[in-house]
Amino acid sequence: MDKCFVNKAVQAVSTALTFSFCLSSAHAEPMQGPLGMEFYSPPTITPGEHGDLIWYRQSQVQLGEGNADYHSWDVAYWSTDSSGKANVVTGSVLLPTANWTGAGTRPLLSYGVGTQGLGQQCAASLQLNAGTEYEAANIAAALNKGYSVAVTDYAGYTNGDTPTYLVGAAQAHAALDIVYAASQIPEANISHDQVAIWGYSQGGQTGGWIAEIHQDYSPGLNIVGVAAGAVPSDIKGSAFNLDGDAGSAFLLGAIIGLEAEYGSAMPLYELASNFGLEQIDVGKSQCIFESLFHFMGSELADFTIDNQPLEQLITIESVDQILTEQDLGKGTPSVPMYLYHGQADEFIPLDQHIALKNNYCEKGVDVRFDIYPSEHIATQFQAAPYVLDWFEDRLAGLPADNTCGEKPIPESTANPYTDALVFTLDDWPLSARIGLATLKQDVVLPEASTFYADTDITNNVLSGTLSVPRFSTKLSILLPLDVNLSIEPTLPTNGTVELDEAGYLHIDGSAFTTVKVNSAGFGWLQIPFGCRTKEPAEFPLSYSGPISDLGAGNIRFSGSTTFASMRGCGLFNGLFTVLMSGEGQEYEFSVVPPEPVMY
Repeated sequence: MDKCFVNKAVQAVSTALTFSFCLSSAHAEPMQGPLGMEFYSPPTITPGEHGDLIWYRQSQVQLGEGNADYHSWDVAYWSTDSSGKANVVTGSVLLPTANWTGAGTRPLLSYGVGTQGLGQQCAASLQLNAGTEYEAANIAAALNKGYSVAVTDYAGYTNGDTPTYLVGAAQAHAALDIVYAASQIPEANISHDQVAIWGYSQGGQTGGWIAEIHQDYSPGLNIVGVAAGAVPSDIKGSAFNLDGDAGSAFLLGAIIGLEAEYGSAMPLYELASNFGLEQIDVGKSQCIFESLFHFMGSELADFTIDNQPLEQLITIESVDQILTEQDLGKGTPSVPMYLYHGQADEFIPLDQHIALKNNYCEKGVDVRFDIYPSEHIATQFQAAPYVLDWFEDRLAGLPADNTCGEKPIPESTANPYTDALVFTLDDWPLSARIGLATLKQDVVLPEASTFYADTDITNNVLSGTLSVPRFSTKLSILLPLDVNLSIEPTLPTNGTVELDEAGYLHIDGSAFTTVKVNSAGFGWLQIPFGCRTKEPAEFPLSYSGPISDLGAGNIRFSGSTTFASMRGCGLFNGLFTVLMSGEGQEYEFSVVPPEPVMY
């Protein structure tokens, strides 16, 4: 026999015995985990209680610049699947370095990430360490509030496993158990006396399940509130919305994840065609933004033997039972809830989330429901400050607000899928400043200014327009004058837009406007002019950054442009040309989503 093989076998047995001894010691001192991907193969010889920390290691989570300082760890811990069977889950824990200055002990936020993708490299803990986690902005926002944050990967990101994507009970167990695991990191001193739950999309499903089951699964855990956005509360309804549509990747991922949990009861491999089997392997290897575009517009029938459609597949009793098992609303939440959804959400129907809200209201749950004006992705990040303000009120012991009551159901404004994924910025508030080079003075556009755009992410096309009402500003033109101006779009705003596989948005376009001086004078005493630039001014719009900036209102364009000479100013033509034309006219534009409304 190969001597090297014998030595490796002896080493493996010795290691296993060491692990067994450590685990049998009631986890009094959790183990330091190894470096590299070996961390994702934690010892599992002796299962512990759910929430027990198996091992941990210090990590280098990267959330970007301008955030509070923090320590971070990777963790592996015991949890349970949907049937109560022990499993091992990984995740990340973050702790601000600054002292907590609020009431009581520092709150611990369990943050349930949305869809990451089924490839192991997509695990939130790995992406946080790589600096590629697209939800980093929300996690950073909670840290900046002083919270400890625990981020579960959910089950299935350990070596050799498949994520059990959209299995509601298993996700809830994982997000609850990381709360206990975080408090066992020896040097962290993290408390779980006050716990908040926050999640969106897949994470919103997780939050809903936690609200309904935590009293049975984690009795005694003090959860002050659950914030759950874009909740897929009716899985079959979501499936039909996604099939052959912009979010087809989510449907395929769900079927793969449900098979990983329920095995042959979800007969994925028996029903898949040869092409379908190839695409399953592709889906298992990709992260979400790659998968989103790869599978966009695909129908489930494209992947099945004899092209069996979704309508036929759900007639299989076990399939129907598994899908129904993921639905929310069967239990009664025992904590206040903040539910929210984008009115233009193209992936998860608004009406099913409203139905869940009404279900909870009928059961006497304190529910606040906010509707945001945006589509799925922008809403996720626009909601962050509202969520954190709501948590702050819960931690302060204030009564939970409630929006229950009879109301007309709002209609979805989601764009229909026509072979392209289009995000519409429907009259988003525009904040803009133009610095006049010769006058060395700023012109600030009025608050009523807006920007409309259709961003075709599939075909990489941006088209839109500015809307700026006439406004008055003070300019020193020989004397301080009240000047009435117009900034009028001359040509459509156009360009290219791309959402890459890392979740970064890239915009390269231009806005074209004519600058008009309508009148000038002192107060109400105005001399009309009607003069304007001879040629449109071009404002280049260039941006590259995380998709989270779209909803957070952090997309800013800046640069300099040239104003052409003026015409139509009569005797003052030369004066206005000298003072308001030429190169070096600086500008800053930014757009933010409109405010949400309570429903």
